[in-house]
Amino acid sequence: MALPLLEDHRDLAEAVAAFANRFGGIADTRSNVKRYAAGDRPDSWDGLVRQGLHAVHLPEQYGGDGVGLAELAVVVEQLGDALYPGPYVPTVIASGILATAAGSAAEAMLTELATGATGAVCTGAGLRAVRSDAGWTVSGSADPTLGLPGADVVLVRANSEDGELWFRLEPSASAAVVIEDGVDLTRSIGTLTLTDHQVESGLIVDGLQAHRTELVVNTVLAAEASGIAGWALRTAVDYVKSRQQFGRPVGSFQAVQHKAAMMLVRSEIACAAAWDAARSEDHDEDQQKLVSAQAALAALPVGIENALECVTLLGGIGFTWEHDAHLYWRRAISIAAVAGSEVKWAHTLGDRSADSERDFSFVDPEMLPELREQVHRVLDEVALLPDDGTTSASWAPAKGSARRARFADAKLVAPHYRAPYGLGAGPREQAVIAHEFAMRGWAQPSTVIGEWVLPTILEHGNAEQQDRFVEPSLRADIIWCQLFSEPGAGSDLAGLSTKARKVDGGWVLSGQKVWNSGAHEADWGVCLARSDADAPKHRGLSYFLVDMTSKGVDVRPLKQATGKSEFNEVFLDDVFVPDDCLVAEPGQGWKLAATTLSNERLSMGSTLHHGSSRLFRQVIADASHDCPREDAVEGLGRSISRELALSAMNLRGVSARLAGQEPGAEISVSKVYNALAQREGSRDLLRLLGPRAAVVDPSANYAIDHIGLPSILFGGGTVEIQLNVIAQRVLGLPRS
Repeated sequence: MALPLLEDHRDLAEAVAAFANRFGGIADTRSNVKRYAAGDRPDSWDGLVRQGLHAVHLPEQYGGDGVGLAELAVVVEQLGDALYPGPYVPTVIASGILATAAGSAAEAMLTELATGATGAVCTGAGLRAVRSDAGWTVSGSADPTLGLPGADVVLVRANSEDGELWFRLEPSASAAVVIEDGVDLTRSIGTLTLTDHQVESGLIVDGLQAHRTELVVNTVLAAEASGIAGWALRTAVDYVKSRQQFGRPVGSFQAVQHKAAMMLVRSEIACAAAWDAARSEDHDEDQQKLVSAQAALAALPVGIENALECVTLLGGIGFTWEHDAHLYWRRAISIAAVAGSEVKWAHTLGDRSADSERDFSFVDPEMLPELREQVHRVLDEVALLPDDGTTSASWAPAKGSARRARFADAKLVAPHYRAPYGLGAGPREQAVIAHEFAMRGWAQPSTVIGEWVLPTILEHGNAEQQDRFVEPSLRADIIWCQLFSEPGAGSDLAGLSTKARKVDGGWVLSGQKVWNSGAHEADWGVCLARSDADAPKHRGLSYFLVDMTSKGVDVRPLKQATGKSEFNEVFLDDVFVPDDCLVAEPGQGWKLAATTLSNERLSMGSTLHHGSSRLFRQVIADASHDCPREDAVEGLGRSISRELALSAMNLRGVSARLAGQEPGAEISVSKVYNALAQREGSRDLLRLLGPRAAVVDPSANYAIDHIGLPSILFGGGTVEIQLNVIAQRVLGLPRS
């Protein structure tokens, strides 16, 4: 829920939070809103400057720390969480833009800003510049500008026939600043109007690049939105934990829990978008353009949404002038507005994604050279073998595959497993291996359902079970399915009724399982069954390995609404399971089913099967559709935004583990957001289409894509169940 991953960033965040609390906090802000709206600095400004919080991103030659956007974003997020008033954000935006400029005007402005002057940046289509004998003549009005009233240093951008003209504004009768009545009560906003304003050559700022300027603005505003979203979440959760209604905490009501959990999901999205933008400072222009648009599109609306949800969870008290929530809400609205419309950024991201994509690789090409050479050599060997489809994951990898066998021999099917089945690869090793596969354009081999089953056998099974099942599964000689859900026990898995009766030499299983992916292709299934009817429902379960060719196993494919049969119902009619296929002890099934190992395979990217950007690109390329192209581009931008959000969250999780942190909420959040993103994207796709969507088209089955959503929304637990998990296990809200 916060930007810092590295230890020094966490230390910086703590120092900034301590500073904000030490100098009066929101109580001081409330008592001085009229001053701040007029452009005054807070009394703590000199203290902020002494600590260098205004200059962490500035070059050392100007007295800054010489770090960059990542550190600045950490500071901005913390001050946003504290609702720090006055001109801080517009000032660091101005200095951040000027940090890469050239010329004496830029140097003079940076020198002033580094010593504590305040700044603002005026832009907008209304300012026009034409050449004159003395330099340039500028006329028109800028967009409303944060921090303009009271600013010591004002950087202005005007448009001309030659492109953008950046210059320093000097006080003049031809320049008028009007203080506007701002939505945000804690900082000033004003409008600049120039009338035949003369700009001498010595005031021109050279060397600014549009994409870099945009990146600075959007990163800073996204970081502040992340801080606002985090405050709103924390405030709402603290309140509903203590507020009593109907004799119990409000936070125990499921509807409230789901609201709070979705606030966490949105906070993580905003944080990931701001983090990804900040880390792109050294990336190329195309990469910066993508993450800049993403930061504006994904993070800024979250500040508004979370602030509003905070008010709804606070109830009437949140809708009063006395509560701080409306001040955060107002600031969130203000920064989202000055950044530009959400629709504009969706179009922009869609356009920029037409010929470029975000690079989420993060490992040093020189990292672990011996491992790289080892993997590289195996991939070279595999490339010479017959292409049997094992370079991409499927429900049932091809059996007898020479490629798959070579990967298994090299311990690359599950490199995170311990020897002799894997390489015992930690996060860095896994990242390097994944990078080598990605360089070939190959997906890493998968055991599919075995991804869950095999770690459980390795953790809880005996040596004989490990020898019997793990290696053949890695070679794809054994394909697995999962026999958990039942018609009467879906999300309430512990309520299952399949019985396991003890007999000589083993157990007899009887019952019905449903929604079993790939059971019609599986060799073995992992089955939960009730072995003790008298024990509490979570304690009476046992974990069995079932040979799917056993007598009494009846697999019946279920035809879905899509017309496909990917799932099955499985009937177990007195199926004998020998003792050596019971994993661990009787009654430990629930513990085994809930196992999540610390060395799980890292997730390096995101996949949206429904509503993916690929489908939006198909619509744009297909001239037979009657939807306006601009609408399709906007839809593409929103789809790309969802994919970037998932990838950024995944990469943050990987980076956190590389930094020595334990996995956090990002795993649960990703599950929820992935499902919701596919639902939203698929629905957006249908909104674009006309009559063609009423016809089944095998090459572009948009309607069937939408109809296939339930498998995503139900699989692995419904969104609602996942929200319960987030609310209770992550946010600590009480159970009902």
